[in-house]
Amino acid sequence: MAGGIGVDAGAKGTADVPEIGVGMLGYAFMGKAHANGYKTLSYMAWPPPLRPRLVSIAGRDESAVAEAATRYGFERYVTDWREQVADPDVQLFDNGGPNNLHAEPTIAAAEAGKHVFCEKPLGRTAGESHEMWRRVGATGVKHMTAFNYRFVPAVRLAREMLEAGELGDVLHFRGRYLQEWGTTTADAWRFHKDDAGSGALGDLGAHVIDLARYLVGEISSVSASMRTFMDGREVDDAFEAVVDFESRALGTIEATRFAAGRKNAFSWEINGTKGSLAFDLERLNELHHSDGTKGFRTILVSEADHPFWEWWWPHGHMIGWEHSFVHEIHHLLTAIAGDGDVAPHGATFEDGYRAAEVCDAIVRSSESGRREDVLFRGA
Repeated sequence: MAGGIGVDAGAKGTADVPEIGVGMLGYAFMGKAHANGYKTLSYMAWPPPLRPRLVSIAGRDESAVAEAATRYGFERYVTDWREQVADPDVQLFDNGGPNNLHAEPTIAAAEAGKHVFCEKPLGRTAGESHEMWRRVGATGVKHMTAFNYRFVPAVRLAREMLEAGELGDVLHFRGRYLQEWGTTTADAWRFHKDDAGSGALGDLGAHVIDLARYLVGEISSVSASMRTFMDGREVDDAFEAVVDFESRALGTIEATRFAAGRKNAFSWEINGTKGSLAFDLERLNELHHSDGTKGFRTILVSEADHPFWEWWWPHGHMIGWEHSFVHEIHHLLTAIAGDGDVAPHGATFEDGYRAAEVCDAIVRSSESGRREDVLFRGA
């Protein structure tokens, strides 16, 4: 098997659970979130499918990456990701770097036989994302795009309810991701097209698109408009889109980094012939359900039989945003240990690519002023 990792069923439940060496590119916001996920699952989700060994962390600023290695508990640091790709102790390459550093390092790691885990958006464009999926998929390693909101307990419960037919046929999806920090004048990589690819679309909208696909199904066409509000900025600050699903459900998707007062407001609602569901990330442990037209009731997603809750606390003792990364990484390590599938609950590189095709269709629609079909390429 790729990566040379196997697990003996007899070892599970003991301190002899096999290790997996992790090399991480990037040490800032996502580096912190991923490092916390590896360390937390090692003792909370016991026994873990594999015990993460934090081998190496990479970054261009030597003093900053050295400090991150000490802070997060990595054995060593490097200033060139190529050293991680060549390192035999690294069996899983975790890419949390800027978007322009997603493709080349991730492809190189996979072609060196390492499993790969890459932050979203997978690539800066659908073409780049397709190349990543095509080349990584050909290696046979496990690959996952880091759409962590699939691993929020309330979102997974919603998926289970939809699969059980509790909402009947889905009619509408409404999703929005609103933040307020776009007014900053800081010269961040996220505002440069060559580095980021897009703005609110890839940064926030990709999350909404992925959850729309995960919960409702494939998107077939879009009609969209994009805006850049800051003079001189190279990427979009906001977009609005009307989307058609292959199932004939109708949807709206929007994202902006110019919603004053909104800190991390990712919310969605699904209406079906038998009822509705609604979710707000800022109230992460709650799922709202209307059985038919009875009106919404709040489900506190913290019961022992709710998704992922076997690792946490007695009911009513809440978890937070950071725990979605624990669930996400556990899922990937389980697939590696048992040579299982990342799909359907984990977002494969194909899922990352398909979300990028929807993003590109939104760009085309905004530029053309017309509805644009979403066309997918094969591997």
